[in-house]
Amino acid sequence: MGWLLWCCLWVQTALAAVQLPSFTLPTVVDGTTVSSDAYRGQAMLITFFATWCSPCLQEIPALKAVQARFQDQGFSVVALSVDEGGAHSVARLVKKAGINYQVLMADQTTRNNFGGVSTIPTSFLVNKSGHVVKKYPGLVPRSLLEKDIQSLL
Repeated sequence: MGWLLWCCLWVQTALAAVQLPSFTLPTVVDGTTVSSDAYRGQAMLITFFATWCSPCLQEIPALKAVQARFQDQGFSVVALSVDEGGAHSVARLVKKAGINYQVLMADQTTRNNFGGVSTIPTSFLVNKSGHVVKKYPGLVPRSLLEKDIQSLL
């Protein structure tokens, strides 16, 4: 992935569409692997988070809401945990918070493929053609997520 394209995403200007980096990662609940190919043809919000990140935890209700509202229209939230302690603590959060979207354990390769995600939460909006159309560094208001997701569906 070209450095220039990722810089363009950082400032959220669309000089060129960037293809969603492919990934195959384990779920936090049972360890089965999920591939990005499973979401082909869907709009997605990929969000990098951690259980110890306060803004990440604050974002969970908004993510649950957009998942529930748009899942029947070809949209999915996929959360990628950067927790270093393993899936067990993340799985506890999934259960405790009643998370209704897929939660996977990210690896360093995946973080690098998304442009070297260094701050969390960081989210990427992906259109149905598999192109990253927007990057959200930090906590994203639900109203903005809903507006941007609706524009893709």
